[in-house]
Amino acid sequence: MTKKSSTPSSTSLSFEDTKIAFASKDNFQLKKSYWIFATMNQNWLVNLGTFFIKLFLFLHFPIKKVIKSTIFAQFCGGETIDGCESTIQELEKAKIGTILDYSVEGEESEKSFQKTKEEILKTIRKSAQNPAIPFAVFKVTGIFQSELLEKAQTESEFTEEEQELFDHSKEILNEICALAHELNVRLFIDAEESWIQTTIDQLTYEMMAKYNHKTAIIYNTFQMYRHDMLANLTEAIATAEEKKYYLGVKLVRGAYLEKERQKAHEDEYSEPLHVCKEDTDRDYDLGVELCLKHVERVHFCMGTHNEASCLRLCDAMNALQIPSNHPNIYFAQLLGMSDNISYNLAASGYNVAKYVPYGPVDAVMPYLFRRAEENSSIAGQTSREFALLQKEVNRRNNA
Repeated sequence: MTKKSSTPSSTSLSFEDTKIAFASKDNFQLKKSYWIFATMNQNWLVNLGTFFIKLFLFLHFPIKKVIKSTIFAQFCGGETIDGCESTIQELEKAKIGTILDYSVEGEESEKSFQKTKEEILKTIRKSAQNPAIPFAVFKVTGIFQSELLEKAQTESEFTEEEQELFDHSKEILNEICALAHELNVRLFIDAEESWIQTTIDQLTYEMMAKYNHKTAIIYNTFQMYRHDMLANLTEAIATAEEKKYYLGVKLVRGAYLEKERQKAHEDEYSEPLHVCKEDTDRDYDLGVELCLKHVERVHFCMGTHNEASCLRLCDAMNALQIPSNHPNIYFAQLLGMSDNISYNLAASGYNVAKYVPYGPVDAVMPYLFRRAEENSSIAGQTSREFALLQKEVNRRNNA
């Protein structure tokens, strides 16, 4: 993707410009998004809708077409990689990249691991063929048994069979990373729950030490809602400098808040999370500053829907005279959300990509339910999306 080489003043960047944000949507698409977020803005409707969708799918009621044309179309690119092509092209017109995310949550079986592996390899090959797909991504739990990741983290002894299964999954991980390295495709390894994350970190750094010597190919994900994560990031940078490999970093606030709190309560241990959102926001912005300070060694992607954090990074890049299209810095948001951030950043010349989940409709429903629940639980997120859509509908009506 071609980007502008200039560094615009961040004062000229506004996330209020809905004309740019929704330029890719015709009036019908805009109003459909408006009604989806109007519904999601009502918590009781989200809860009721989620209940009935689960019930209808369980009873095999013919509702997939309705789901596919509404919430699936809003947040997913298609049912297959080929089915995402129109979404990829539409985003590329706005100079926004695509990150294909196979969002099927299968059973933890050898069959499902092989299927997931093959799908990840396909996304890597697709990325290598298309500059509009700047990253590939996957979750380690797509190829490892969660129980074994947790057991490794507690340093419990494996049985012979468990060791074989764990080693086999490591072989799959290496095969995936080796292909990314061979084809020069940047690869995000997503973060997961704290009770398996240390194992994921160790596996990821092992892959970095092997494949990140010429550039950052393998990226680890740092969830900054954990109170130890800023220190972990600092240590990761120091290790990368000492071992002379490039550190790939994706910074997010965190995605497993309720699960983390529930498990900490049930197992009676101290939560690994910050006690308040302000502390998470502080560490997130400090993490971004740290990456920017080491930008030649640290290649990073800022995965966030937080406008203030995005503007803060733009200000910092501007102050340091770092070009908006610096190849080591990316912004990323989820498809169907925060278009005011993605499209306005891209229009100002920054490197931007959208996470584009895909998979069969019924198989990605857990992902879609989380989107609905997240949007209704994050203070102001759905209201913000709804207000921006409403603003653009009014602007077009009055144009």
